[in-house]
Amino acid sequence: MIRLKINRVDYNNNNTPILSKIEIEKYAREVLADYKPHLLKEPGSIGYQHFLENYLELTLLFRDIYNENPKNPIFGALNFDKCTVKVFDRENERIKAELMPADSVIIDNFVTQSGREGMANFNGAHEGAHYLIHSGITFPAKTRRILCHHENVEDSKIGSTENRTNKWIEFQANYFAASFTMFNGTFIPLVNDYLRKHNIWTRSITLGVDDDLDILGNDLLPEYIAEIYDVSKQAAFNKLKTTGFIDAQIY
Repeated sequence: MIRLKINRVDYNNNNTPILSKIEIEKYAREVLADYKPHLLKEPGSIGYQHFLENYLELTLLFRDIYNENPKNPIFGALNFDKCTVKVFDRENERIKAELMPADSVIIDNFVTQSGREGMANFNGAHEGAHYLIHSGITFPAKTRRILCHHENVEDSKIGSTENRTNKWIEFQANYFAASFTMFNGTFIPLVNDYLRKHNIWTRSITLGVDDDLDILGNDLLPEYIAEIYDVSKQAAFNKLKTTGFIDAQIY
């Protein structure tokens, strides 16, 4: 496992690492080269279960994670320490506190339902990113754990920079996951080839000006990318935006 050398932290915000996008991309490439080097040349799935359990040597668990706000469900959790997590016990139809081991990842059962394989794969990479990047954070609570809600993992503003708070570490995890699951070295040539085959010769697709381009940019291209890399359509769309292939500013 390749450990990240962190040179700068924000001491005023829980020792959160200060990382540029370039630094995150470079680290994601190093991890990918160590984990599955063939993905540096051939687009494909990272296989999140193998990545978490065999490469990072984490305990992987699947539960119905309880959250008081159903509009923003918890997709996953990373436990650096042994701790209790509220889950829904479907068999007995009750909420219970379950003791989880240290160095464990919990993936919510919603994410693993049929048809959401890409969501689970990207979410797993997101949780792995927290483990790789954020082990040195000073958590305000006694228990060192990170709960990742829907808005954190499927954030449409994945390419934006936030202040160095919880949103900042979620941005870092998302940006790593996007760089790791959709490595630029294969992603950019793949998208360029797709656009040329569809007679698109501009650098980016501007949404909101042409119905055919809207269908291509909103649906066909993200679905194509999502299938090849085994990620969610939303993650693929976000990556297309951050790499400049989709311009949605006026949309």
